[in-house]
Amino acid sequence: MRKDYIAAAEPADHETKFVEKYWTGVWEQEGGPQGQIDRIPRRDEYRVMAPYMAKLPRGALVLDGGCGLGDWTLAFTREGFSVVGLDLSRKTVEQLQARFAEASFVDGDIRHTNFSDASFDAYFSWGVFEHFESGMQDCVREAFRVLKPGGMLFVSVPLDNLRHALLGNFARPRSVEGSQRFYQYRLTRAELARELAIGGFDVLEVSPIHKRQGVLRSLHHELGLPYDWLLTKGLSAVIAPLLPGSLIAHMVLAVALKPKGGAAHGG
Repeated sequence: MRKDYIAAAEPADHETKFVEKYWTGVWEQEGGPQGQIDRIPRRDEYRVMAPYMAKLPRGALVLDGGCGLGDWTLAFTREGFSVVGLDLSRKTVEQLQARFAEASFVDGDIRHTNFSDASFDAYFSWGVFEHFESGMQDCVREAFRVLKPGGMLFVSVPLDNLRHALLGNFARPRSVEGSQRFYQYRLTRAELARELAIGGFDVLEVSPIHKRQGVLRSLHHELGLPYDWLLTKGLSAVIAPLLPGSLIAHMVLAVALKPKGGAAHGG
């Protein structure tokens, strides 16, 4: 696993406090909850998980771990599932609760939730498990605990792709001023599968996703092209379909099953 660091104005903050403050700031910059669910069916994550979700009955209990602005929670709620959106940002959750009464949102830490053992039929989490420096196992174990035997886990993390491996220390350095602190892990496909298997899951598939975003990041960091340039966006749209996901994809998504004989791990 490869570590990424970011600049931090208050490096002494406890990790949980830092993560909450950081992501609350991100969601505020994006304008807060908007209920933008129309784009969800076009996302790579949705295309991977849809066949599995289609096998669940209406009303099945689903956890969105690290729900952020709540778009995925709202989308699956409107598809007939009983979804709980969980996020560490209390401010964002309060906004979601006030704006979307038809959905369920709670604040909390995905590593230590208040849900009972074997509560959920499915659990998905996009780009969250990697943000704790102690590693992914606290997140994985808690996911195992709250899922019912036979329950499905869908989790994505940043991919430590071949571009990162090939460039290594020759990559264009990012300018970071002042103090730094841990931000996230990047994992290979094998590393993500191993983390889930250690936690007791049967891994069904592991797929690179978001190739276009990976190309955008490469054009920005290696060539210095701004993200919002039409040239950058156009090049990424042309290049991404031509490259293998293992080379350039930004994220990797795993689908895993809690065995029907699986007992909860911890509390």
